[in-house]
Amino acid sequence: MTRLSFILAAFLCLAASLAHAAGFQFIEVPGSGPLQPLEGAVWYPCAQSANEVKLGPFIMSVAKDCPITGKRLPLVIISHGRGGAFFDHHDTAEILANAGFIVVAINHPGDNAMDKSRTDEFSVFVDRPADIRRAIDFVLGPWPDSASVDAARIGIFGFSRGGYTGLVAIGANPFFGKRLRLCEGKDSAPCDQVHKGELPELAHDPRIKAAVIADPLSIFFTEESFKKVTVPVQLWASEQGGGGVTPESVLGVANQLPSKPDFHVVPNSQHFAFLAPCPAELTKIAPEVCTDGPGFDRTAFHKEFDAEVLAFFRKYLASTQ
Repeated sequence: MTRLSFILAAFLCLAASLAHAAGFQFIEVPGSGPLQPLEGAVWYPCAQSANEVKLGPFIMSVAKDCPITGKRLPLVIISHGRGGAFFDHHDTAEILANAGFIVVAINHPGDNAMDKSRTDEFSVFVDRPADIRRAIDFVLGPWPDSASVDAARIGIFGFSRGGYTGLVAIGANPFFGKRLRLCEGKDSAPCDQVHKGELPELAHDPRIKAAVIADPLSIFFTEESFKKVTVPVQLWASEQGGGGVTPESVLGVANQLPSKPDFHVVPNSQHFAFLAPCPAELTKIAPEVCTDGPGFDRTAFHKEFDAEVLAFFRKYLASTQ
């Protein structure tokens, strides 16, 4: 089937579901010992009508806390960028939920909009992939609606540092080097390993069967990093880059993946174009994140972007029944 056919199928599925709204509920993965709780949200198929729900600066049209509709549904985990938040990609989450996916987005502890205490610490690069594995463990286990999830159909969506996170989760091995700048003058277990030339243990998760990666931070990856990546990848690059990501670095990831990814370069775009379109309230306080270049329409782009993401996940997380 051609890419156009997949996009048309995605739109048809979305149109068929517009009579209802994506369900929405908050979620918390409990902490344990040194592990902090993971706070976030879940979007999912729902048979109730929508209401306006304010989430941070965003107003969503969702059915809060309604029952999940369907069984053995595919799951997508979302990993946000540096200092981001679980609602950064809420539009993509809603589109996927309307099409029959359960979508879980979490805040990475110490590296999110509400808590930046570890944003510049090396430990977040070790902990981020582990956060994803913890979230999947919870959704497949103690979560009250775990019976609705098909454990054989799990995907990940990651942007920027979340793109790094997603690549590690599907098997990539970064190389940090003994002189890692983030570890200069730092005394911590992960930095001690780096100083010794040892690779800190990172969490790969073979349960993840497909990945959508947007403008990934890739400074720690080498040609050897991707040898164990076997799942299909849809890779997106902004034309102008930003946030420590360059178009050349994303192209490098595309060229180094063992299997050719579904690669997209977005014309006239900057790094933060992959975030959901900003309401006026957020644009005023975070213009560097919300303002795009002349001639670039983020809202129009996200209609295309979300449709491509949906088509990709529908293809590679299709039901085996």
